[in-house]
Amino acid sequence: MPELPEVETTVRGLARYLEGARITRVTLNRANLRRPFPEGLVQSLTGATVTTLSRRAKYGLIHTDRDTTMVFHLGMSGRWRIEPDAPEKHDHLVLETGAGHVLALNDARRFGSVDLIDTRDLDSWPTFAALGPEPLGDGLSVAHLIQAFKGRAAPVKPLLLDQRIVAGLGNIYVCEALHRSGIRPDKAAGAVSRKAIEQLVPAIKAVLAESIEAGGSTIRDYAQPNGELGYFAASWQVYGREGEGCDCGGKVTRMVQGGRSSFWCAKCQK
Repeated sequence: MPELPEVETTVRGLARYLEGARITRVTLNRANLRRPFPEGLVQSLTGATVTTLSRRAKYGLIHTDRDTTMVFHLGMSGRWRIEPDAPEKHDHLVLETGAGHVLALNDARRFGSVDLIDTRDLDSWPTFAALGPEPLGDGLSVAHLIQAFKGRAAPVKPLLLDQRIVAGLGNIYVCEALHRSGIRPDKAAGAVSRKAIEQLVPAIKAVLAESIEAGGSTIRDYAQPNGELGYFAASWQVYGREGEGCDCGGKVTRMVQGGRSSFWCAKCQK
């Protein structure tokens, strides 16, 4: 599944073609993805000018001058194709701009979603209202995690994946951040020391920033909008490396938590 860095990379790629552009045509090639396309989507976007693009957690936001925002989620395999050479079977939503650019939302598994929200209501939209702070913003702080972990017997990794605690963190980047900060993924959150949290917060921010710089991680069908593959996977220190050596001299192992694989090193993560 595309995670926060992949979505951020996608938004930045789309901005080059959409920001300031007038949408002249909107084509829906089917009625739904994970759920039906919003009623009035075509009418609302056709003729609208895109004012800016942004991201919230793992959602991309396309804001328009009509005070409406198209919110998209890439699901398991969704991606945007820019200037496609030819239509593909799974190009379910296609935008055309006044400058002649074509952008197609392609989603083979159709686990993604598209919503149309009044821009003024974005913060109170139930999906966003339930989210915790952005991991790359000031809201993710040592004080925030200390409060979130206080008295919790639950393992630290599932809590970091809880979108109500931190918005947008996914499995790969939590594994990597925990490794960098020396915290084992199954440690009770309430037992994580302040010193460890002081290492964890910058580790989360660093691993996300580095992945965004690298264009994300290539997972299954993910590619950037321009078709290039992200290469942060080459920098993974533990994720997907079961049985390989850790830089500390230990060995990377795997455990399953909540149906997801956690990769870690028992020698340097305590």
